[in-house]
Amino acid sequence: MDWLERIAKLRQWTRSGTRAPHKPLLLLYALGRFRDDADGGLRYTAVEQDLQRLLTEYGPPNKTTPAYPFHHLVSDGIWEVRTDRGPGSPGSGIRDLRETGATGRLAPDLRAALRRDPDLLGRITRLLLDRHFPPSLHGELCEAVGLEPEPAEAGRLSAVRRQRDPRMRELVLTAYEYRCAFCGYDGRIGAVPVGLEAAHVRWWAFGGPDETENGLCLCALHHKLFDKGVLGVGDDQRVLVSQRFAGHSPAAREQVTALAGRPLIGPQPGTRPVAAAHRDWHTRQVFLGEPRPATAA
Repeated sequence: MDWLERIAKLRQWTRSGTRAPHKPLLLLYALGRFRDDADGGLRYTAVEQDLQRLLTEYGPPNKTTPAYPFHHLVSDGIWEVRTDRGPGSPGSGIRDLRETGATGRLAPDLRAALRRDPDLLGRITRLLLDRHFPPSLHGELCEAVGLEPEPAEAGRLSAVRRQRDPRMRELVLTAYEYRCAFCGYDGRIGAVPVGLEAAHVRWWAFGGPDETENGLCLCALHHKLFDKGVLGVGDDQRVLVSQRFAGHSPAAREQVTALAGRPLIGPQPGTRPVAAAHRDWHTRQVFLGEPRPATAA
């Protein structure tokens, strides 16, 4: 059985392209716990708060619950649930999962495969990260679930991974003249830019193309905040700042809240700005809540 292909084809809830990383997040969490205790189960009441935090931080902007993946991941053949009454999930209702003592763990065949091939856990981790989350979040997400991302194995994963265009970074940084589109940061060491990154507006994991119309040159801080939904881009090519962001220090005000309503810096003449379709995807799928009013000049 090819576990990478099976996991690459996880069935996920979809509606108008809505991002739904519920199952990948549960699976990453379960892999982290498997590494620490290969035979242990995850009782829903014991892990519910952990899973809810992951969904809140890395899931879609809308309110959601870990009960959904805890029940529905069973249908993918990689997860099993037992209750105090015996095998089988009681359903996706939070109350049912709590009151029946529902406990989940990786399916027996998958656990056996992970024991036979110690490298499989790392390959599955890399696959889930690449397919469902932007690179800027990989490190902290692995830390949150107790895993370490493994280097991508292009040959092994070619059947289930698109290949990134290595020219993307240089094209985007050139288009924005090596300046952060939000704050204007343009640091260099000699002739080499430092702390500048090419951000995908529509995430590569969700079909975002490696094109300048789907890219922004951002400093490392604003790239992370953009991928976390704190920052966005409005219809008028101005910076959006989420009302959910809280920061009272002078640095937080200067680097984040003061950006509200500012026009983007770049791209240079002759280069198309971020395409409306990609901008709208980010606003719907990543940006958190409502934007703050524009900051007075």
